[in-house]
Amino acid sequence: MKVGRSSLVDQVAGRMESLIDAGEWPVGERIPTEMELADQFEVSRNTLREAIRALVHAGLLQTRQGSGTYVCSSSVLEAAIRKRVGRADVLDTLEVRHALEREAALLAAVRRNAENLEELRSALHDCRSAIKAGDGQAYLTADLALHRAVVRASHNPVLIDLYGHLTDPLESSIRKILDASPGQSGSIPSHEALVEAIADQDPERAMEAVHAYIAEFKDTLLNE
Repeated sequence: MKVGRSSLVDQVAGRMESLIDAGEWPVGERIPTEMELADQFEVSRNTLREAIRALVHAGLLQTRQGSGTYVCSSSVLEAAIRKRVGRADVLDTLEVRHALEREAALLAAVRRNAENLEELRSALHDCRSAIKAGDGQAYLTADLALHRAVVRASHNPVLIDLYGHLTDPLESSIRKILDASPGQSGSIPSHEALVEAIADQDPERAMEAVHAYIAEFKDTLLNE
């Protein structure tokens, strides 16, 4: 498809952003070479380079010397959130988690279905198993899966999308919490209470459970 001559750089950058947003260029994948893309968009390589530089600046692409250019974010929003949260204090990140996960828990308790409950219970089982095995990395993976399952059970597409963009910063914050409390792999009782409240469709108890584990996390960080 030939790109129009007006604002060529913006048009090419927009087309590349669309490919990323649509998942045709997944995160972590190397994009086609400059020559291939110049032919695809029917523009000069100089125009293409400018478009790539714009997307690198926006945080969507990353150029690796001698290797090529790779997708590093799935959207401009994700890139912006990652940059901002990456500079934030872990306590500030916890406050954002508190707000999002509390609302997700409330909605999940109202809207959850049988499939959601199965996913929640499976993630909680994996958390218990990881603790029993003393496997911190497995616990981290299971804990993130549990929180994502709660958000999915909210059935709010905007909340699900926004929370999805926070995955990397959330993993970093949870890792810091685990590092601050060696020998402990999180607060299973409050997570069990959360799943039970959602199963019982009790929004108040679900929000209380979120408040409980966030408060425990804050205490852990402040007392390290």
